[in-house]
Amino acid sequence: MDKVSQPEQYFLDRIRQGDQQAWSDFVGRYRGRLLRFARAKLPQRADAEDVVQEAFIGFVRGLDRFRGECDLETYLFGLIRRKIIDSYRRRDARRVCLIQDAYDTSTEENSSDVFEQVAGPAQTASWYARADEQYDLQKTVLAEAVGDLVDGFKRALRFRDLQIIELLFYCQIPNKRVAQTMNVDEKTVALVKHRSLKHVRSYVERKKVAVGPSSEAFENLLTDIWEYHRFSCPKRSTIGGFLLQTLEEPWQRYVDFHLNILGCRFCRANLEDLQSETAEHSQQLQARIMESTVGFLHRPL
Repeated sequence: MDKVSQPEQYFLDRIRQGDQQAWSDFVGRYRGRLLRFARAKLPQRADAEDVVQEAFIGFVRGLDRFRGECDLETYLFGLIRRKIIDSYRRRDARRVCLIQDAYDTSTEENSSDVFEQVAGPAQTASWYARADEQYDLQKTVLAEAVGDLVDGFKRALRFRDLQIIELLFYCQIPNKRVAQTMNVDEKTVALVKHRSLKHVRSYVERKKVAVGPSSEAFENLLTDIWEYHRFSCPKRSTIGGFLLQTLEEPWQRYVDFHLNILGCRFCRANLEDLQSETAEHSQQLQARIMESTVGFLHRPL
């Protein structure tokens, strides 16, 4: 599970000190990918631009509350997703998407924060404080457990199993559809799911944290945590390598699946932003080459 890196922390420190240039650089770094993510979800460009602006406003206004539990990109994508949910509520817009959208089971109709609901009867303020603390601990340990599971699959290049659990937990689609998508039988899907859940539970038990019995609610929580932390999402540099086709073959196939079959909206936004940057840089390079070489062209006699 990625947390704020040293360069990102330096960025944050400068912004917290009121450094306008640091803030301008920060907005410039993330604006494009956030806008492309919003455009995939909202029909009007003006609406997409509005939610991007609202996300940055929300970021800077809530900067003192940011605890660095995830990297900045993940945090920003979480902010803009909530802004888009709010926009849906206001405008009753409909989504257009790939597998992840078609089977999206997120709590968009019920909550603007996937972690805000803590089940329990009406109790005293101190009871709620203890419940919130326990729930936060559950989320933290579950996130560590899922991150450990995904990292293990990546290290071992077990991308088939990773793709299966992405479809199961990240997209939360039925076993039968997962089997069809992956061209395997349902028993294989069930086995990968069983082993993955066992890995997560064993990790949690070693931390001596109770997360309740195996149930649909437990799997829903895994989905919420996965969507928030985006454990399996390739890094931006990896997506850049995919775009340039410089990745090793297993990684190239996996990133292609993640982008073009699973249809991860976050990573597709990154891909489109990189494609735009590549096109812009290509045009700039073309202009620079033309300017520096045109004088050497042979003139007609």
